[in-house]
Amino acid sequence: MQKKVLLICLVLILTGSLRVNAQYAGEDSTWKRWFVGSTMFLLGNLASTNRPDFVQLNFGYRITGKDVITLEPKTWKYAWPNGINPFFNDSYGKPEEEFPGYIREYGVAVAYQRFIWKGFYAELNVMPTLQTFVNGDGKKVDNGFQLFNTYRTGYHIKLFKDRFFIQPSIAITHRAYHTKLPDGFRQLDDKWSKFVFGEPGFHFGFNL
Repeated sequence: MQKKVLLICLVLILTGSLRVNAQYAGEDSTWKRWFVGSTMFLLGNLASTNRPDFVQLNFGYRITGKDVITLEPKTWKYAWPNGINPFFNDSYGKPEEEFPGYIREYGVAVAYQRFIWKGFYAELNVMPTLQTFVNGDGKKVDNGFQLFNTYRTGYHIKLFKDRFFIQPSIAITHRAYHTKLPDGFRQLDDKWSKFVFGEPGFHFGFNL
């Protein structure tokens, strides 16, 4: 399912790339400071297996034409270690790598974007999350905490006279800190890196 989502995102990138002059000029008083949005990863909820029950809503504010801050409350669940790249690593989805249950997370990310040149931007995204560990019988076995960082670079594309925008991107994700995982979860998680390289992203939003 994740690969299908990536394909859809790539099609949208090609469709939306007709308008690429995305940087907001400081002297232009017409651009909107506030926006709301989310991510195309919501389509992962259509999966028949390993459905993440993913929810994310972004609230953004443009401090200047080049500096943007966003709050991103979100929740999702997953049954394979975060260290496995679900797009490019075949180990994701294999039964021998599956947790004895799943992890449900709730977090609010704080993201800072800096536009570097035209629509190109770099982003630091820091997200503290509360974790609930659930076994195969659907019973909670433990709680945890994780600090999950994302280092992202992407491109901002204006659409429909800047009422709507999309942001295809590529990222490095980093599990900077987490509390001890319960047995069964910990042994599988320890096999994998705290970093995942080359994770694609595709955000969208509406200017207010």
